[in-house]
Amino acid sequence: MNIRTRLTGQFAFLVTLILLFFSIGVYFFSELYLEKRFYKRLEDRAITTTTLLFDVQRADTTVIRLVDAAVKNPLLNETISVYNEKSKTFLFTTNPANSQLHEQIIPRLQPGVETQYLRQNEYQLVAIYLNNTKGGNWIIVSGIDQPGNDALDDLKKILLVMVLAAIFLLGVVGWFFADRALAPMSGIIEQVNAIYPANVEKRVEHPNRFDEIGALVTTFNRLLDRIEQAIDTQKMFIANVSHELKNPLTKINSQIDVALIQKRDAGAYERTLRSLQEDTRTLTQLTTTLLELANVSIQVSNVPLEPVRVDELLWEVKTHYQEWHPNSVVQLNFIDFPDDEESLLTQGNRPSLRVLLMNLVDNACKFSPAKTAQVDFRAQDGKLTVVVSNEGLPIPEADLPYIFEPFFRSDATAQSSKGHGVGLAVVAQITQMHQGSISVSSTTGGTAFTLTLASLGQF
Repeated sequence: MNIRTRLTGQFAFLVTLILLFFSIGVYFFSELYLEKRFYKRLEDRAITTTTLLFDVQRADTTVIRLVDAAVKNPLLNETISVYNEKSKTFLFTTNPANSQLHEQIIPRLQPGVETQYLRQNEYQLVAIYLNNTKGGNWIIVSGIDQPGNDALDDLKKILLVMVLAAIFLLGVVGWFFADRALAPMSGIIEQVNAIYPANVEKRVEHPNRFDEIGALVTTFNRLLDRIEQAIDTQKMFIANVSHELKNPLTKINSQIDVALIQKRDAGAYERTLRSLQEDTRTLTQLTTTLLELANVSIQVSNVPLEPVRVDELLWEVKTHYQEWHPNSVVQLNFIDFPDDEESLLTQGNRPSLRVLLMNLVDNACKFSPAKTAQVDFRAQDGKLTVVVSNEGLPIPEADLPYIFEPFFRSDATAQSSKGHGVGLAVVAQITQMHQGSISVSSTTGGTAFTLTLASLGQF
């Protein structure tokens, strides 16, 4: 069932319930009104009979004639009876054939209540108690409200016809308005179906940006923005990877071709092998960094997290890096070292954090003339802060917003050191995965990267 049909059905169902509620209410209160009005007519007949009994002081055909003369509109099957409690007999009745009905009512009369309203099948009855010198008498008047019953039957038919007609009209009108309300969705669907990877820059248009559909369109356009950005990043990534892989592979293939053109001495082959070894290391390093970037791009929910002590991890990174790069120096400074060991812990993935810190240290040493990285660590205010700095050429201010993008290399650093521009992209991904922050500042005195992580001591 589509939305249009469902909306029409729900609209018709709810309004039908409301119509039925009001129709039942109209019928019920109309019935109460007619019943009350008929009881009033019966009560007037009873009061008229009581008055005549007081005035005439006799119960014979004279009273009956006077009662009939006082009535302009006789009731259907009307019966007026006078019952004497002392003799337990009816003094008179206007309709002897219907006296059995009044006899059945006598046991139901409540002593001490002057006026009582009763029902017996289709008859309505009013009983008024009259006390005089001859003892207590009950004036009982009964009749059938045929006009009222006919009016209720007509009202029932009218309400039924009106409700059925209203249901039909509600279905038609609901279908029409549901179609108008959902018409923009059809246009949106057509626009979305027209968007392909080749024209992903297109956006969905909607005239009213402030209604619910407009909010949906805005959200969808934001999603398209992210998709376009991801596609552009993927294209750039593939292009850069292809370029970075093509250069060493081409160089390797060229050296092999040159070496095979003619026989050479052992020294030439050794130089060729050393050059091939250097190109192979370049490929290995590039492949490793690409794998690191791919690994940290997965969702954080799939990465196992554990409490990691950052100061111990820094010592581990310093030791391993200096083992691999004996000519480099990593200086650790612990500032505001807390007494509580829990303040040194962060919730994270230890291998990923090791890669992050290793890349920062390697980046600092690689671009430092003295091959020295300064690492300052502090734990305060529920945060762990690691500042990795070096002394060297500053990064141009125009390049700072792009240094965490994959394969971006500043012109100021591209000539001074080999690299692929992937390390800082890995740093940014790992930082985002740990819900931390990374920033950079660069001046003539050097460059500093500031990493901030949440401490378990704040919880």
